[in-house]
Amino acid sequence: QVTLVESGGGLVQAGGSLRLSCAASGLTFSRYSMGWFRQAPGKDREFVTAISWIGGGTNYADSVKGRFTISRDNAKNTVYLQMESLKSEDTAVYYCAADPGIIATRRIGEYDYWGQGTQVTVSS
Repeated sequence: QVTLVESGGGLVQAGGSLRLSCAASGLTFSRYSMGWFRQAPGKDREFVTAISWIGGGTNYADSVKGRFTISRDNAKNTVYLQMESLKSEDTAVYYCAADPGIIATRRIGEYDYWGQGTQVTVSS
């Protein structure tokens, strides 16, 4: 059984930082591209960033480029999301997801497995 468990969410002031983690089990983590998505109240789930399992190529939404950094540690079966210069509009539930494809895609439908999400709240 595949499980993805996010952690590290919380309440932070605008301009602050947080690091999210997503621990994976039940899959060959090194053979999955990993993505982070978020969903704010009343809005659709949206792509944040992804990292390929081949070459570590990355892809970022324009809204987070230069502020967020995705990384992975295959030895720990974990993907991270370092978030800097947080804004109130970053407030959302953040989800990690796993995709067997080789491209760090932003297409939600390409992801086979999802975590339960972790809340990030940025106060202004």
